[in-house]
Amino acid sequence: MDICVSGNEIIPNITTHQELKETSFLSVLARQIPYPDFNQSPRNMYSCQMAKQTMGTASHTLRYRSDNKMYSIITPQSPLVRTTAYDHYQFDKYPLGTNAVVAVISYTGYDMEDAMIINKASMERGFQAGVIHKTEVIDLREVAGLRTNSQEVGLIFSSKDIDPKYSEMFDADGLPFIGRKVCQDDPVCSYIDLTKNETKYHKYKSSEPAFIYDVKVLGNGTDKEIQRVAITYLIRRDPIIGDKFANRHGQKGICSFLWPQENMPFTENGIIPDILFNPHGFPSRMTIGQMIETLAGKSGAMHGLVHDSTPFTFSEDNVASDYYGKLLEGCGFNYYGTERLYSGVDGRRLEAKIFIGIVYYIRLRHMVGDKYQVRSTGPIDQITHQPVKGRKRAGGIRFGEMERDSLLAHGTTFLLQDRLFNNSDKTLVHMCKKCGSIISPYLSKLKDNSENQVEFWTCKTCDSPENIVKVAIPFVLQYLVSELASVNIKVKFSAS
Repeated sequence: MDICVSGNEIIPNITTHQELKETSFLSVLARQIPYPDFNQSPRNMYSCQMAKQTMGTASHTLRYRSDNKMYSIITPQSPLVRTTAYDHYQFDKYPLGTNAVVAVISYTGYDMEDAMIINKASMERGFQAGVIHKTEVIDLREVAGLRTNSQEVGLIFSSKDIDPKYSEMFDADGLPFIGRKVCQDDPVCSYIDLTKNETKYHKYKSSEPAFIYDVKVLGNGTDKEIQRVAITYLIRRDPIIGDKFANRHGQKGICSFLWPQENMPFTENGIIPDILFNPHGFPSRMTIGQMIETLAGKSGAMHGLVHDSTPFTFSEDNVASDYYGKLLEGCGFNYYGTERLYSGVDGRRLEAKIFIGIVYYIRLRHMVGDKYQVRSTGPIDQITHQPVKGRKRAGGIRFGEMERDSLLAHGTTFLLQDRLFNNSDKTLVHMCKKCGSIISPYLSKLKDNSENQVEFWTCKTCDSPENIVKVAIPFVLQYLVSELASVNIKVKFSAS
């Protein structure tokens, strides 16, 4: 089988098939990229990967679904620059992002590398605002610890005999009202323990406020009482510093600052950009398709057009920049898409002309609210006395071998001691200087004729309290010595 893309590639007696279109070899996501033939090929692959991670519009039937977690944006828009495949697959029913006014300028130091500055007023107007639908299933059989269906469940959902301060939170079945706001440790539903005749509550565990979006009763229709419910929470997520965004050319970026609108640069027409894009993102990545989309989006907004960005439409005889440049000239703009901008801080005109236009941006589901981890004090491991690991358990961030080597290379020994000892598992133990043991000293009580008892530390091996000193060691060392002692290995220490 020999397949050609176009009629020019047909070889007589060899070619057996021909693609219907020149873009038929591309996937569904790759066919959504505007002007991919102008981009470096890895950027097109990155764009396909990021299109799978967008918040976008996941479903129109969220009310009837019980997915663990679903993302969506509140204010989606139809792109001004799109391919023919976009309409063919009816992507307007499931829009991915928003048309943003993007200025290519290095305005502050907050836009270095892949960082990008977002207009704070745009965010407040709903730019890229998103929501998360989380569903939690509450099964009273699991709450009671029952494993088989034959066992009788002594729990039922009910609002009978609940605390008066919770009376307006639940209906007659002990389930929450839709639209109610819940915060951490707020009761979500109430149930009665029939064996003890006690009213208990299931509480909302997340530290992020949410709203009750939906409540579903689960069962097979033959149950006498409600035993299983699914509660869907609606969590609002406005763009904040650390959230991830991208355009359709594989140019991803992190929101580094929500800049006040009054300090943002503005054009002579009073247009204030939504996003400030660092110009250093172009030379090495060579995403010329984004530049052409900027021109096309700007001209399309002025002429009321939706431009076709299907690949291989333009050629050396029909240049894309020339086509859109003439459209921009027709509505009074610069041929190259640049404009004079003025500083929002002092009103002075910027010396360089700034490339500004409209680019379709998508918001990715990688949000700092789901990933940040911080700890001052918290739970520790019962065996090692070191902080536990895991973000959900309020654990610590591991200080590993590479971090240790970095501090050693810089000679910061006190900082190394602070991280690995003082703020980890530092413990005070008693040691016998004579026999060098840290596990033989024990607390002895001296009884006298009076009611008072004198307590002091004595070495069990030496049977003497004279050589006992207190030393600070990592608790795992004491644990190791105890483990070795259990297999008849003695560890001796010396104290100066």
